[in-house]
Amino acid sequence: MGRILCVANQKGGVGKTTTACNVAAGLAHAGLRTLLVDLDPQCNATTGFGVAPAAVHPLVSETPLHESLVETSLGNLFVLPGSRSVRDVERIAAAARQGSAVLEGHLARGLAAWDYCLIDCPPSAGELTRAALAGSTEILMPIQCEYFALEGLTQMIEVIREVMQERPGRLSFSGIVLTMHDASLELTAEVEAEVRDFFGEIVFETVVPRDVAVSEAPSHAQSVLDYAPRSPGARAYTELVMEVRDCE
Repeated sequence: MGRILCVANQKGGVGKTTTACNVAAGLAHAGLRTLLVDLDPQCNATTGFGVAPAAVHPLVSETPLHESLVETSLGNLFVLPGSRSVRDVERIAAAARQGSAVLEGHLARGLAAWDYCLIDCPPSAGELTRAALAGSTEILMPIQCEYFALEGLTQMIEVIREVMQERPGRLSFSGIVLTMHDASLELTAEVEAEVRDFFGEIVFETVVPRDVAVSEAPSHAQSVLDYAPRSPGARAYTELVMEVRDCE
């Protein structure tokens, strides 16, 4: 059975989509068949690989799901494009509220084809994120190394706990990754110490540094591993992929 990682944090600007894209690319580089599902209406995970957003989200379209998949230049990496349609977002959210495991059902039917599936969620603890959590086996949570890193995290943890209780034994924590890490700042050290003290062993050893190459890569429709393979950001995401794989 493939691993399904829900990349989520209700706070925006923490490197959630960047992490989803670069971990997916790293897994593909390792020869693993990987699917990146874009559930964020901003569609940044979609456009970050040069894929056009869907007119209708594949999860609510009448088109068979496999026909909506887009192969990237990496070969092993496929993208299920997101949609900017407010109506589509509402339909997926409504299905989740009614207990219809739309996402879980789609993934279960095609799971044998993938070693890994990463779901990029919107910056919210709402119904779309709940739907993604319900269809996942693990949670990967990026946290920015800044003052408000833990703001609102209690609500997100509560949502995760509720989903875990609804599906005992299915959902687990893959880990928390610290992003936008600047070792020269005292604040970064304070935030890192606080996160590691509070969450303990579920925090990955790898930290993702502030690196302009990470920010530039999506404008070239590439992961940072392909855009600037020798950059600090590329090295960090390569190491993070190794840690994620070791969590099996």
